[in-house]
Amino acid sequence: MQGVVRSYDPETGEGVVVRDTDRTDIVIAPGALEGSLFRVLRQGQRVNFDLDPEGRATAIRSGSEGDMGLPDQVQV
Repeated sequence: MQGVVRSYDPETGEGVVVRDTDRTDIVIAPGALEGSLFRVLRQGQRVNFDLDPEGRATAIRSGSEGDMGLPDQVQV
């Protein structure tokens, strides 16, 4: 899934991502940045993420166009 960071507190690790598809606020799960290139998130930052069983954003990462599910470029 893709979204934009609405808020993030680097001291507590709490925050919210707004999912692109339906503009739903998704709470960031504890430890969502573990194993990520990110150490902190900033408001307005575009991210890819998964959902855990409780519906929280986890495995937050930056993505390439391929990761974001965009169609391949048409070759002429």
